Amino acid sequence: MMKTQKTKLSHEEIARYARHIILHEIGGPGQHRLKAARVLVVGVGGLCSPVLSYLAAAGVGTLGIVDDDIVSLSNLQRQIIHDTKNIGIEKTKSAEQAIKRINPHAKIEKHTLRLDESNAENILSSYDIIVDGSDNFTTRYLLSDMAEKVKKPLVSGAVGRFYGSITVLIPYEGDNPNYRDLFPSPPPEGTFPTCAEVGVVAPLPGIIGSLQAMEVIKLITGIGDPLVGRILLYDGLGATFNIIRYKKHK
Repeated sequence: MMKTQKTKLSHEEIARYARHIILHEIGGPGQHRLKAARVLVVGVGGLCSPVLSYLAAAGVGTLGIVDDDIVSLSNLQRQIIHDTKNIGIEKTKSAEQAIKRINPHAKIEKHTLRLDESNAENILSSYDIIVDGSDNFTTRYLLSDMAEKVKKPLVSGAVGRFYGSITVLIPYEGDNPNYRDLFPSPPPEGTFPTCAEVGVVAPLPGIIGSLQAMEVIKLITGIGDPLVGRILLYDGLGATFNIIRYKKHK
């Protein structure tokens, strides 16, 4: 659970977040934590469209957005934070416009760049929680290594075809495992083809991204049992959820 910082909710915010505030598990203190929180979202694609939308609606105070791409027509089948009129503009700008329509109280920090070893530590260190919505193993390993280095929780999701997964990584606490305990080394090139190569059904990123948003809210407010040391696997064709536990390699 994050420490509660001094924040003040306006009358309009109290009305906006009323359904949170009446939840015993969240209440006023939890809503203040949400407002004080700084969450970095990496990749403004299918996964992080619902992540950004729900975190903004939930009242997360500051949302950082990392992406160096522009909106294309093929994105719109699943990247629901963007729309047709924004084709050709930067995804960070498109997402900012959408978030402001959802909740004008949300503060947006745009990082219109590709995350790499030269900038990742500096960017990640200024946020409380990191959300991985990337679509490649290079970025996933970079994020997991750097989030561990700067001691920030990482909520990692992945999707392809009809299948998705999500886990929460806090390896700097106790014996919690890290991403390399789950995937010791990157798979051989071509083993895991991209969504552009094999496709992805439209609602799938929405399902996994919504679960990522839920894990972020749990981490901020200190409620529930985050998916630490567990990976949740979703099969859209079979309509099944399974959880596999994994441990830190000694």
